[in-house]
Amino acid sequence: MMSIGNRESYAAATDELTAYASTASAADVAALGDELLAVARLLSGEPRLRRALSDSSTTVEQRTELAGALLTGKVAASTLRVVTALVGARWHSPSEFLTAVEQTGVNALLSSASAAGELTEVEDELFRFGKVVAGDQALGGALGDTSVPAARRTELVRELLAGKAKPVTVRLVEVALSGFGGRGFAASLDRLIELAADRQDRDLAYVTVARPLAEADEAALAAKLSELYGRDVSLKVTVDPAIIGGISVRVGSDLYDGTILRRLTEARKAFAK
Repeated sequence: MMSIGNRESYAAATDELTAYASTASAADVAALGDELLAVARLLSGEPRLRRALSDSSTTVEQRTELAGALLTGKVAASTLRVVTALVGARWHSPSEFLTAVEQTGVNALLSSASAAGELTEVEDELFRFGKVVAGDQALGGALGDTSVPAARRTELVRELLAGKAKPVTVRLVEVALSGFGGRGFAASLDRLIELAADRQDRDLAYVTVARPLAEADEAALAAKLSELYGRDVSLKVTVDPAIIGGISVRVGSDLYDGTILRRLTEARKAFAK
């Protein structure tokens, strides 16, 4: 994760991206995101280059010149401007620099989805795909196995989501496959869902119930949580008959577990003492 100090460095690239997105089409912003993520993949595989572009012992001009020599003619001018903003900043480590490039690429994809009015759908599609993967041990193992070439896992994702998800959703799942921010696949997917929600200025509540909630009950729960947290809350509901009854709600690090399974577990522990 980026340090608080380095968020100021990251802000210059964010401003550059925001300025571009304010006038560009959703498709062009998505293309920018794709190119930034391609740069991140290059940096991930080239540690010496990563160090050279983030080495604060060299001048900004030297680092900028290196970035220009590397990328001019290979990426759009808008992409080069964003990368230049990142290269010109100060980073505590090459890994933080890589994280910033990757994060900016993801933000561009989310910005494009927002511009197209598809961000809520993208958020929901990421969550649903995560549930499918979590419920299929073989699929989860295949997608999370980093010993399998990324290209093969990417091909599998594209086959599974073809015609079923927005293009940005597919791209973000591919980001999760690469281990977004150094996380595993499932954790990467969760983080991307959180970023999609945060871009819409709302929190996520992961809700587990034994049976599907009625629409009115979902709305009431969302309203109650929104009142509690002072911010809109989006429910991500999972039905798990194993909890028997009751409800479990997790918002960030807060967990409200009122399930029958929890009460039975606590009772068994009490009797075992």
